[in-house]
Amino acid sequence: MSVPDFVAELAKARLKARVAKDFAASDKLRSEINQAGYEVLDVAGGYELREKAPYATFQSIRQLKSIDSKEQITVAIIVDGFTEDATLAIASIKKHSKCAIAILCIGNPGGLVREMDSDTYLFVVTENPGWGECANALLNKISGKYIVLMDPSTNFIGDAVTPVVEELKRNEYVSVGWRGGLISIEDGWQSVDDKGAGEVDVLFSYFIALNRESAIEAGGFSPRAIYYRNADIEFSLKLRHANGRLLQMDLPLVQGRHHGYHDVELEYRDMQSKKNYDRILERFRGKSAILSPRR
Repeated sequence: MSVPDFVAELAKARLKARVAKDFAASDKLRSEINQAGYEVLDVAGGYELREKAPYATFQSIRQLKSIDSKEQITVAIIVDGFTEDATLAIASIKKHSKCAIAILCIGNPGGLVREMDSDTYLFVVTENPGWGECANALLNKISGKYIVLMDPSTNFIGDAVTPVVEELKRNEYVSVGWRGGLISIEDGWQSVDDKGAGEVDVLFSYFIALNRESAIEAGGFSPRAIYYRNADIEFSLKLRHANGRLLQMDLPLVQGRHHGYHDVELEYRDMQSKKNYDRILERFRGKSAILSPRR
């Protein structure tokens, strides 16, 4: 690897600062090396230089760094395989809306690297902690008042960000989404009925916009939710239990093949979905006071 002369000189100066125990100067020089696109690794007898990876990689979700976005709203996407679909979804966001984008990818990011820019952040985690912990990490690490959690199977066909921001700014609803519904009381809370646009009990994470602070105060998503399905129902009822209101809107979105449902092992899908729903029934069934008006 050919390292530019000025980077090599910075690395030599940093080594001298470390030997002199001038750690403030050493840290400053490390930062300058990073800004030049290189990393310096301390090894026995000196250091090594290597090109800096274009994205940050973490073994554990707990190591995820803060995402300091300049935009008031960030669309956050959890990608676990099928990166080509996620790439199309991200391109559709950029085409139609002005917002930051945070991508949390489990494993190889593939072509997602090409989507990185000043408003698009890519983080790779090598160990999969489960959907609930990934969603909570995004809630806690992204700066800004509003966040959208969106599935990679969802695509923009128009500006879906501006209308949800305008609605959230009215402070009547803590969450606004695209698909949702009312808990069916008639069948003992076993299903959700889609009644179209209006106040709802449940919003699904195909596209769900949140007041980030309200979502955190309500406790976020269950860290026990390894699989996404029904985890968003549980989260929605937590928001309503904390006196938050939810709104389903008609938005310019379409959904492609939902790989998280259609392309996972049937036994795994059903087992994890049942675990999530069992928690919902145990905690919330019968608490009709938290539900939105019937319609």
